Amino acid sequence: MSYTTQEMMAIAAARVLTNEDVCFVGIGAPSQACNLARLTHAPGITLIYESGTIGTKPDLLPLSIGDPELCTRARCTVSVPEMFQYWLQGGRISVGFLGGAQLDKFANINSSVVGSYARPKVRLPGGGGAPEIAAHCRQTYVVMAQSRRSFVDRVDFVTSFGYGEGGDHRERIGLRSLGPTLVITDLCMMRPDPTSRELSVVALHPGVTREQVQAHTGWAVRFAPDLTTTEPPTEHELIVLRDLLARTAQAHGSASA
Repeated sequence: MSYTTQEMMAIAAARVLTNEDVCFVGIGAPSQACNLARLTHAPGITLIYESGTIGTKPDLLPLSIGDPELCTRARCTVSVPEMFQYWLQGGRISVGFLGGAQLDKFANINSSVVGSYARPKVRLPGGGGAPEIAAHCRQTYVVMAQSRRSFVDRVDFVTSFGYGEGGDHRERIGLRSLGPTLVITDLCMMRPDPTSRELSVVALHPGVTREQVQAHTGWAVRFAPDLTTTEPPTEHELIVLRDLLARTAQAHGSASA
């Protein structure tokens, strides 16, 4: 079956999750990936959303964290203070899955403003709980479409802290979690260098070249010496993903899918 780059991104992101994960899910591309994992190879995964739903099993992709779809089949719903203080700050969440408007080479995320904070060119939705997710989940994964506008050398504003200026910056400011250990895009997969923490491409999606990745990135990209190729989507993965998106589009309109 043929597939789009967006489908490849969602499927590649879903594959990194397991039954054992307790995953704090962001809206949008992260929600697609996490629910695809739940509907395919990881039915036992525990999905948590910022509004306090635990063991969330939506039939449709939510429009926001306030979408009642998240509560309908959840194991339980707790207060937001309990979610952040007991579950997140208590170290009980294994993976945070985030997206954003900008990402830089040290995996810092911007979802606040484009341009200066005082006089922005674009005012974005903001961080919500993402800064806390990036700080307190044991590790975070980032899923974003890749372009020179979104993958920049330095983000305009650090909403969610990745590795700051690189190296041991997380440790120096007291963050004990691993931080962003994986970035999944519509072109490739990236991981931070163990020492510098600069992102390095570890896998190209089928048919994608190094030149294409560089053309869509705002810094000089590093490629791992053992660079691999992502396995293409299976027919089953595509059918499940497309069915999920079709149900969502039918319920909410095509823009929501």
